[in-house]
Amino acid sequence: MTYGLLGIMVIVYLLMTVSGGTENTVTLLKFGAKFNPLIRAGEYWRLITPIFIHIGFTHILMNGITLYFIGQYVESLFGHWRFLGIFLVSGIAGNLASFAFSASLSAGASTAIFGLFGAFMMLGESFSRNQVIVSMARTFLLFIVLNIATDIFVSGIDIAGHLGGLVGGFLVAYVVGVEFGKVSAIKRLIAGIMLIVIMVAMFIFGMRGNF
Repeated sequence: MTYGLLGIMVIVYLLMTVSGGTENTVTLLKFGAKFNPLIRAGEYWRLITPIFIHIGFTHILMNGITLYFIGQYVESLFGHWRFLGIFLVSGIAGNLASFAFSASLSAGASTAIFGLFGAFMMLGESFSRNQVIVSMARTFLLFIVLNIATDIFVSGIDIAGHLGGLVGGFLVAYVVGVEFGKVSAIKRLIAGIMLIVIMVAMFIFGMRGNF
């Protein structure tokens, strides 16, 4: 799944490049970048398509490298289809957060990638007796803190999207569970309800047009 997602992103990037450029606003809108007025006009698919769109070579390079290394690791722990579900739901949750709290045109897989970080935080909480998982979770947590700190001080980064993806990944990871261990049914139910409530609330807030 990781390789497939990377392949889709590269294909979209090349198509955008020959269609006017990945940093061209018209091209970005044509291919489905997140743009609040158009989402409010009914183009709800723009909550999904931004996951596969990148703005400039550096953007896709950094996200691609991160997904290549982190994606394989998370996919091996959760399984192919659970991993895909986490990736997509996290991306949508991140785009909903961006829709609700940011007026900027945005795109990128980082919303979904932050969701993968969140999924690993779920593993650290659910399997706290496994020292290997706990150690890795702490490493991921440090990486998250450093990235959020960077988001705060660097302009042009959609911090709302990153945080939304992080929370979405953490919650959906409980819902899908893992192959190698049992996750509490109560936790799965609570996480599922919280995920739905949060995503619906962000959609409603975004539709109100505050940003």
